[in-house]
Amino acid sequence: MKSICKDLAAEQADLDDMVKDLNDDQWNTRTPFFTWTIKDEISHLAYFDRAAFLSATDSEAFTRDMEGMLEGFSDFTAMHKKVNAVGGAMSNADLLAWWRKERAQLVAAFESMKPDIRVPWYGPTMSARSSATARIMETWAHGQDVADALKIHRPGTDRLKHIAFLGVSTFKWSFKNRQLELPDQAVRVALDSPSGELWVWGPEDAENIVSGSALDFCLVVTQRRNPADTGLNIRGDIAAQWMKIAQAFAGPPEDAPAPGVRKNIA
Repeated sequence: MKSICKDLAAEQADLDDMVKDLNDDQWNTRTPFFTWTIKDEISHLAYFDRAAFLSATDSEAFTRDMEGMLEGFSDFTAMHKKVNAVGGAMSNADLLAWWRKERAQLVAAFESMKPDIRVPWYGPTMSARSSATARIMETWAHGQDVADALKIHRPGTDRLKHIAFLGVSTFKWSFKNRQLELPDQAVRVALDSPSGELWVWGPEDAENIVSGSALDFCLVVTQRRNPADTGLNIRGDIAAQWMKIAQAFAGPPEDAPAPGVRKNIA
């Protein structure tokens, strides 16, 4: 777990660097993610870093916390408003301090765990390694929202491999979540990492192939970019359908931005 915890802490620190010197007006900047503000984004991360810590250290406390969050739950929009309101009620400085506290204790908890131990979450249980991977993905994805709001060019790092792995692993989930028939063919994914290494998943003889930069792939599977606004090479009907609906995170089906709505910042 040491390696994945190092990557999680580094991803959190990179986002911290983007927000630590913002003034109050900038904290209220709208992002392209459901018009959330930057403050909403950090509030969301702090809340669920806390939830992941409870999940890893005290399953009963996690269950009580989850029940409180879901009380009166009507839809995911209402739930997110309730979650974001916790940090939203704080000053910007207090929110940043809260997030730093929650993420630090989360990483420390993960470091002491065996990677295959099961921990509770809002659906099925998952391994500690998967929980840490999910936190990397969510931190990075919401960090992209912040970067886009601030018009910051954010190059990829090899930490993207965790997110790319989630993207590949949720291939079937992306179809099941929309109640679509599962494809009867596998898709090969071949990605150029930021360091120049080739990351490959899937059979060599696959007819359906997604290839290109790991950054573009991760932007698509986290629905931060439309495939049409990336340099991905997509071959085959199944691969094309997958890239339109790819969803590396839990929850109801969500749609990628329309073409041209969110583009990379040079």
